Amino acid sequence: MPLIPEEPQIHESAQGPRVTPATGRSTPTPRPVPGPRPAAAPRPGRPGPGPARPTTPAQRTNSSAAQPSAARPENRSVPQIQLIPAPVDGALDAADEAVDLLLDSGRAPGDILVLTTGEQHPWAAHELSFGEAAYWAQQDARDDVFYADAAAAGRAAPRPVVVVAVNGGGDDAAARALPQALTRAGTLLIVCGDPQRINTLLGAGV
Repeated sequence: MPLIPEEPQIHESAQGPRVTPATGRSTPTPRPVPGPRPAAAPRPGRPGPGPARPTTPAQRTNSSAAQPSAARPENRSVPQIQLIPAPVDGALDAADEAVDLLLDSGRAPGDILVLTTGEQHPWAAHELSFGEAAYWAQQDARDDVFYADAAAAGRAAPRPVVVVAVNGGGDDAAARALPQALTRAGTLLIVCGDPQRINTLLGAGV
C-alpha cells in the first residue's frame, strides 16, 4: 500500500517509544572519516562503535510484509515502515541522519543495519578494504551499526531496525532491496529516497 511521505524525527511518547515524523529535518552532519575502529571505542558522531543502549519499538505497519520467510519466524511481528523523502543524491545523508536519531532515541548500534542500493556507504567501502572476512566479522560481533550493499542483503543477519538508502542502482535494485530489507527488519524499516518511486514499488506489492 502506498505510504505518505514523512519528514524524519524519532522520539519517545508517553505510551512508549515511537518513531514519528516532525516538521523539519536536522542539519546534516559530516559523514564519518573512515579509519580503524576498535570494538570498544566510543562512537564519535556517525557510524562507529558505542555502548549498548535499550531498544525502542517504532510505528506503522505494512501489510505486504505479513508473509514469514526463512529469516523471519512465523510468530514474529510485522515490521513497521517509515518513509523519509530524499533525492537520490541525498538518500545516503538522510539514512545517516535517521541512524543518528535512532541512536539518540536509545537504540543500540548493534540493532541497526543500513543497506544502500547504489554507491556503498563510506564505512562499508573502507572496511571492505581490509577483506571480506574482517568486514563480515563485524556484522557477527553486533557491537556497531552495520552497513552493506543491498545486493548483499541476503548475507546480512536480521536486526531490529533496517534503514535503506535508495541512492541509485535503478528501479530493479530498489525492487530487490525492499523485500530483502523487510525480511531482515525485526520491528522497523526506514526507507530513504524519492517518495513517488518508493510508493510505486510498495504499491506494486513489494
